[in-house]
Parts: sequence; structure tokens; C-alpha cells
Amino acid sequence: MGVLSRCLLNFAAIMKIVLIGAGNLATHIGGALQRAGHEITQVYSRTIEAAAELAEKLGASHTNCIEMIVRDADVYIFAVTDAALTEIIHEVCNGRENGLMLHTSGSTPMDCFRGMAKRYGVLYPLQTFSKCREIEFTNVPLFIEGCDAQVEREIDLLADGISHNHRHLDSADRRYLHLSAVWACNFVNHCYDIAAGILGQRDIPFDVLLPLIDETAAKVHRLPPNKAQTGPAVRFDENIIRSQAQLMSGDSRLKDLYERMSTSIHQRNKKQQS
Repeated sequence: MGVLSRCLLNFAAIMKIVLIGAGNLATHIGGALQRAGHEITQVYSRTIEAAAELAEKLGASHTNCIEMIVRDADVYIFAVTDAALTEIIHEVCNGRENGLMLHTSGSTPMDCFRGMAKRYGVLYPLQTFSKCREIEFTNVPLFIEGCDAQVEREIDLLADGISHNHRHLDSADRRYLHLSAVWACNFVNHCYDIAAGILGQRDIPFDVLLPLIDETAAKVHRLPPNKAQTGPAVRFDENIIRSQAQLMSGDSRLKDLYERMSTSIHQRNKKQQS
């Protein structure tokens, strides 16, 4: 057996993992890694209460002091905001250069680790996470990048234990993937929140929209989004658009968003039809 094969065989065994972060993503990925048989040895968070809460769930130690992060872990997973990642990356890597350093960001380049770690990469899960909602992590798409071929194989082995769906994607393409996710998830959910507010003004429960929301999401499993688009903006029914915009006259920003979105839908529909 060659040196590389022995290294990968050892990596496939139980890993000692430190979670840098204790939020939504850290909670879910930590649980998935533990179910795969790995040991979460420690949880770090700037907030000691958050670190303690997640560490208790995972049977790990916890700290809010970077200097107290253990130095003998196999893998360090950064599940923090992009701003926090750039602030703490040097301190965490210092003295732990031989550990595999992974960040989970959609928009931060892998090379943020360059010069601070010997083995590093990205393990980016494309999903929305909330602590209060369980999710089947084995179905979560994972996008992987490594600083060299051996590290990518190591990340592949780690990912293989927690998801049936993982693939390689470089930093440049991952930025566009993240952007598309913001449109498909975060902006869409913001629209749900706006819709809930409009209904709430008339004491209409939000759940009346759930069948519509479910069917809208289900359609794009079978149809391209441009073929699934319906509503007054597609045909640019100016009477309805003007009337609905007037209902939001008390909130100029919301009215402007409605009008801009309607125009965008109409223009994209025209372009795709031509």
C-alpha cells in the first residue's frame, strides 16, 4: 500500500473535529459528522453560552477563547460569518497548521488559508439551516475544494460520510452558486415575509398561501422557472399592477420593489419569448 493510500485510509477512520462556530450551520453539520461516527472534540464560539449549548448536545468541550482551542484535532471546520472568518482565521491556524482547515462559506475564496495552513479547503453545504428545524443532511448538496489533490480526496471521504451528494467546485464558480442561492432562498423567503405582513393587515392567516407556495416550488422540479412563471406581470396587465401598487402606497419602498419586480418579470419573459 502506497503512502497516499495509507494516509487516506487513516483519514477515513474516526476524525477528531473542532467546530469554529455554534450557529445554525455548525449545529447541523456537527450533528451530521457525529452521526457519521466522528468525534466532535470541541466547540468554539465568541459567545460562551452558544458554545456551551452546542457542546452539550455533541458531548464536546467548549471555549470562547481562541488560545484554548485544542491543537491536536484532525479537522477544524469554520462555520461562521464571512466577516468573522477573516478576523479569526490567522489566530485559529496559528500553531495548528498541520490540521485540515475547512471553511463552509459560499463566497470566501479557499485561498484565505494560504500561508496560514498546510492543508486546507472548502466544505460548502447548499441549504438553509435553522436550529429549530431538523433536516436530512444526507440529502444536502456539498461543494468541495481542496488545496491539492490529496486534500480533495480527504474532504471527499469526510463528505461521503454525511451526504450522498457532493461534488468539486472551485472558488470562482462557488461565488455564483452562492449568489443564485440568495435569489432562490433568501429573497424568496423575504417575499413570504412581505406576503405574511400584507395578509396580517387584513387578519388573514398566512397558511392560506401554503398550497400555492408548495405548488410553485413543486413546479420547478418539472418545468424551467421561466415556463412556470404566471401572474399579471408576465402579460404586464397594467390595470392590476397599478391597482396592486396603489394598495402599498403607504410603504414607498415596498411599492417600488413590487413595481421593479413586475417590470423585471415582464422584461425577462419578453426576452425569453423572442
